[in-house]
Amino acid sequence: MVLNILVIGANGGIGKQAVEIALQSGHKVTALLRNPAKLAISHPNLQIIKGDVMRPETFEDHLEGKDAVISALGTNTIRKPTKLYSEGNKRLLKAMKKKGVRRAFFISASAIEISPVLPFYARFAAKYILQKLLKYMYDDLRIMEKLVKETDLDWTIMRPPRLTDKPVTSDYRFAMNSFLKNSLSISRADVAHFMINNITNEATYRTTIEIGY
Repeated sequence: MVLNILVIGANGGIGKQAVEIALQSGHKVTALLRNPAKLAISHPNLQIIKGDVMRPETFEDHLEGKDAVISALGTNTIRKPTKLYSEGNKRLLKAMKKKGVRRAFFISASAIEISPVLPFYARFAAKYILQKLLKYMYDDLRIMEKLVKETDLDWTIMRPPRLTDKPVTSDYRFAMNSFLKNSLSISRADVAHFMINNITNEATYRTTIEIGY
């Protein structure tokens, strides 16, 4: 089945991998970027458009006819408060409802909640290092998750652990609405692989997914 997918944040690590894997799988992809020049991919099934998730008028029309949206927003500003995830996805959710698009993936992070099934050292690092270093980002991701979960759309929230730039393996574990034991790392490519291969999997609708090796 050929799907029409909109990828937001398509020049980021997970976003770019989602674009590439979707195209390799035969899907049609619309990539939304504030600066289209940052995505150096050319493909007959790829449309690259200029837009800003904070300005719905720049992307609303591109939701027409889409089967799914992948929101792979990201920011490099980790030491300052941000509303990119909450406000950006709030605008996206509103636009999706307006245009009748129901399916979407949202990228969060596993360490926003301390997993009780991680080794002690990993729990310690998450609580006393990651949650402090990435406080502003995690605060906004928590708001984003709450906003997503309050909708009646067919959402999936991805909670990956430490991300790497290794290639696709398709050999990963995942847990739905629960903690994944010893989930310490995952490649951006495998996060994207899971999303592309589970777009129509109704078992993943309205679930939070922990994923890792």
